[in-house]
Amino acid sequence: MTDKILRGISFFFHPLFMPLLGVIFYFSKTPRFIPQEVMRAKLISLGILTIILPILIYFLLNTIRKANSIYLKTTKERILPLALNSLIILIILKRIITPTQIIELYYFFVGILISNITCLILAIMKFKASIHMIAVSGVFMFFIAISIHFSININGTLALMVVILGAVATSRLHLKAHNATELILGFFIGLLPQLILVKYWL
Repeated sequence: MTDKILRGISFFFHPLFMPLLGVIFYFSKTPRFIPQEVMRAKLISLGILTIILPILIYFLLNTIRKANSIYLKTTKERILPLALNSLIILIILKRIITPTQIIELYYFFVGILISNITCLILAIMKFKASIHMIAVSGVFMFFIAISIHFSININGTLALMVVILGAVATSRLHLKAHNATELILGFFIGLLPQLILVKYWL
């Protein structure tokens, strides 16, 4: 039972879902007027580019035996998906979320790109940081920045995110997907770019 719960945590908080979660949170909290049609178009576009397209790429890589699991367990498996994901994020920054439109989300995705490239470099060096922790910690830092930026009280959400961070770390350890060092490194790779970039929009 515990094993199923922890596997479920790894699935529901998969890195693919985190960018869209951050965008949905932003749209739900921003006091700025953004037309519903614009929000809907952004969410659909981002859903396609950050979730559906990477899944299709995974199935293609799986077919040609370049990826054996959606969790990318080895550093060799990670290199091509991370490189392709970096290109997808660049497309998002160029076409979907630009600094002249929504600056907060623009730098959110710049932070994601930095974290992704850092993880790619580590994979090339045959070191495996936790992509789950990178994704969740990046969103966590973005939530904190948004609460300060818009002067809103989201203590409940932040407390829930801390619980989620702990649950994801526990899940990855239990499933023997990572050791403590890889989890801690992943946490900081996700959090620090978001923290550093805050000065450009906060």
